[in-house]
Amino acid sequence: MKFHRLWGLFLRYYYNLLRSYDRLTDMFFWPVVDLLMWGLTSQYLVKTGTLNNTIVLALLGGIILWIFPWRGQYEITVSLLEDLWNRNLVNLFATPVKFIEWIATLMLIGILKAAVSFAFASVVAILLYQTNIYTLGIKLLPWAGILIIFGWVFGLLVSGIIMRYGTKIQTLAWTAIHLISPFVGVYYSISTLPSWAQTIAAYVPASYVFEAMRSEIAGNSVPLSTLFTPFLLCVFYLVIALYLLIKSYNHILKRGLISVE
Repeated sequence: MKFHRLWGLFLRYYYNLLRSYDRLTDMFFWPVVDLLMWGLTSQYLVKTGTLNNTIVLALLGGIILWIFPWRGQYEITVSLLEDLWNRNLVNLFATPVKFIEWIATLMLIGILKAAVSFAFASVVAILLYQTNIYTLGIKLLPWAGILIIFGWVFGLLVSGIIMRYGTKIQTLAWTAIHLISPFVGVYYSISTLPSWAQTIAAYVPASYVFEAMRSEIAGNSVPLSTLFTPFLLCVFYLVIALYLLIKSYNHILKRGLISVE
């Protein structure tokens, strides 16, 4: 990979973002909607004595941390779709740009947008509910890292499926990561799931992060060594996802990039 090509691709998507109001609002609109809906609901339950402030922090913290896998997946799949809709893949790869450079750029943009959305949502939580997720400290960084990689896995898998079968299944770009969310435990402990679902959750890296977050909020410190298993799972899934995406890309090259629709 060459830095100047990565930088050129980054500027391409950056300038497109500045001129695309729907992509700009996506960074802020949905996190705020989730915080308003769940935040007000939790505040109501606190007033009725059903919840306490610790549970509220865990609930809102889950919503804020979920931004990382969501944006990681969203940026890869929706950027691919935009290039397909505009018939731009042929133009893009007619240049010296390599396929892996294109993917790496989308991953980088996912990190940056996730960081902006996370910062914005965390400030909204502080202003509206006096709930500060930054009290969790430096552990937010490795948690965010695992979650963003988890999002990349879904983004790459969905992109490979769309490349292979076309835009007729493009709805996966917005829904795929939410299919796994019941086994992640964004809003509740994994222990509330039935036994068969807990078995599935054990193979979902993001579930370890949200469980660790709730334990930290409850006052039970979780050592960083517990993240070794989910990190290995993320790397394993990422390698598989990259392999399948590259295989799909090589498959459509035989037909021609223009044939993907």
